[in-house]
Amino acid sequence: MIVRIVKMEFKPECVHEFRALFSRIKDSISGFEGCMHLELLNEAGSSDVVFTYSIWRDEQALNKYRFSELFRSTWTEIRQYFSAPADAWSLESLERVKSYEQVRSY
Repeated sequence: MIVRIVKMEFKPECVHEFRALFSRIKDSISGFEGCMHLELLNEAGSSDVVFTYSIWRDEQALNKYRFSELFRSTWTEIRQYFSAPADAWSLESLERVKSYEQVRSY
């Protein structure tokens, strides 16, 4: 299992365009073979800093998405909205202490 976190900083005037784009493509990304979870997060107190948090079956599934036409076309459009280069991390889970499903009712 691979956890992928991508941090994106947007020009303030472009946040709305990004959110509209994400709304259009989120089902395609989450439906991509090997994608087990997709979440959009906002840095607390800053509407310009957004993260995607996704879980992939394995590195091969993530790379298949990263080299797909869906990713290329989406990234081409999103990059124009950035105020700084994006940062991305691919992580392997070492230990899960409490699952998100256990705390969703908060």
